[in-house]
Amino acid sequence: MSNARSDEQNDTSGGGGARGSAMGTAHRGKVLGVTISAALGGLLFGFDTSVINGAVDSIQHTFDLGSAAIGFTVAITLIGCAVGAWFAGQLADAWGRKSVMLLAAILFIASSIASGVAFADWFLMLWRFIGGLAIGIASVIAPAYIGEIAPAKLRGSLSSLQQLAITLGIFLALLSDAALAGSEGNALRELWFGLPAWRWMLLVGVIPAVVYGILSLSIPESPQYLLRKGRKNDARAVVRDVTGAIDIDRRLDEIQDSLESERRARYRDLRGKALGLQPILWVGIGMAAFQQLVGINAIFYYSTTLWKSVGFSAGDSFITSVITSVINVVLTFVAIFFVDKVGRKALLLWGSAGMFVGLVLAAVSFSQAHVSGSNVTLPQPWGVIALIGANLFVIFFAATWGPVMWVVLGEVFPNKIRGLGLGIAAAFNWVFNFLVTLLFPVLSQAVGLGWVYAGFALFAALSFWFVFSALPEVTGLELEDKSKLEHLHRQRAEA
Repeated sequence: MSNARSDEQNDTSGGGGARGSAMGTAHRGKVLGVTISAALGGLLFGFDTSVINGAVDSIQHTFDLGSAAIGFTVAITLIGCAVGAWFAGQLADAWGRKSVMLLAAILFIASSIASGVAFADWFLMLWRFIGGLAIGIASVIAPAYIGEIAPAKLRGSLSSLQQLAITLGIFLALLSDAALAGSEGNALRELWFGLPAWRWMLLVGVIPAVVYGILSLSIPESPQYLLRKGRKNDARAVVRDVTGAIDIDRRLDEIQDSLESERRARYRDLRGKALGLQPILWVGIGMAAFQQLVGINAIFYYSTTLWKSVGFSAGDSFITSVITSVINVVLTFVAIFFVDKVGRKALLLWGSAGMFVGLVLAAVSFSQAHVSGSNVTLPQPWGVIALIGANLFVIFFAATWGPVMWVVLGEVFPNKIRGLGLGIAAAFNWVFNFLVTLLFPVLSQAVGLGWVYAGFALFAALSFWFVFSALPEVTGLELEDKSKLEHLHRQRAEA
């Protein structure tokens, strides 16, 4: 083992020799491959939450649902997400990251099949809830695992891959919806085996779920979990073969020290003087809440219906939704490239400002809407301005708050409470996602889209204040860095 360690030090140290360069590339390739495999949970996350978009109107027609009922049918997945996220950290600490990823894949597969063949609205709701459990689990496990497996200097970029996977999942969902609905945008048309297109929209989720399950079996366990279970040799192998640490023993000692004298975290470990919870937990909850309160999922879950109100045909609305999702994918690369260079806090502040401008444009545009019953239309040029505002909002969200929020949640909590803290913060993210999704169609009818988007703009402004005043910067620090934890607690106390 000492020879391996010596080779490791020689191969990854400076000097720029060919052998050292090759080993560095090999380690980067390994950690990238492992990260991509884990991040595929994000693809299912994006796919399963957005695939309902193209099926909403058809489900409402098939089961004869009112606006509140269809809103709940869409949103019940998010209740499952909150429950799954809440318990994911505890399950991961008890069973391991890999086992919980596999559980999520199995639940994804079952949910996709059962939802696609649903014979009643309650049955569809049940399996959409179970699918939500899987999404919630994946939303916690991926950032936790990537944060533990990735080197500090690459952690921001690698953690951002989860959001890239989420945006790709959204894109693939909307693309498959558009393809299955056809050029006329008819999700009720019959396809294979006599099933309407909207059922195939849900059934196709089996494919990425199977891929995720297979890949979850191929990745190593995180070194933090292995050391917690006393499997030091296995942890050493992961640190040596995947992370490419120069001093393996020192890295293992850092992790071990952070876990020393540590029992499994319990909820009482989260208690503090700040309204009953540790201040850093409130930071995580606040980040999770603001990411949803700016209204991003009102864009993606109801985008097809929304763009019909702007004046697009059904077919054009599907295409416009796909274009919006492409923007979401492409701009995520901005975060991947800059999050470790510019820093988490700076990107989030720019994102809040840009989202505010886009949402104000959308709010002003929809305040000019003509409403006739359930039909909403926008006169020109307000339809174009609304489209510009919505896409400007998506641009800034995709480049900042979309990926960076998950990066922050994966690294801001101390080791002892990371599983619980991340799970609780993610659960709040899904709770607010649920509230926005459920209330968006109701409030849109009650007060109008102009006021709804004005509310989203207000939360974008508040998110700027929250990041500026409450969020510490942890860019480039190892998760086990004691100075980081002291810095966090000192800033929270001063706040």
